[in-house]
Amino acid sequence: MINTLFSFGGISIIEKIERSEEEWKKLLTPEQYAILRKKRTEMPFTGKLLSNKEKGTYNCAACGQVIFESDKKFDSQSGWPSFYDVMSSDSVELVTDDSHFMHRIEVICSSCGSHLGHVFDDGPKPTGKRYCINSAAMQFEGEE
Repeated sequence: MINTLFSFGGISIIEKIERSEEEWKKLLTPEQYAILRKKRTEMPFTGKLLSNKEKGTYNCAACGQVIFESDKKFDSQSGWPSFYDVMSSDSVELVTDDSHFMHRIEVICSSCGSHLGHVFDDGPKPTGKRYCINSAAMQFEGEE
């Protein structure tokens, strides 16, 4: 299911997806469920999308909403796919995360509420941001 961002007269509308935890468990792999719904993190340098250099979009693995474009991906050498900007500021929600004795900003899909990763202020220009995202939280859709 691909969600679309609708815009009417400058007002953006995101289709909200709500499912029970049992429904999410049926739709997602165990790894995806742990990351997207339970806010776990995959081991660094293990994600299938880390070295992907194809052109296309990176979509939320839970609901299909487009989150990132390939031209904003860069090699941060952090062990996770990294992007310097999102497709649209409406595609994610940023939430303070003070877990694990750290202060971070969590990146959440604005459509389904799934955990994608975190954003840091040590990325490249033009934004200075590094969206550090779990591979299992995304599905890649190549250009045709």
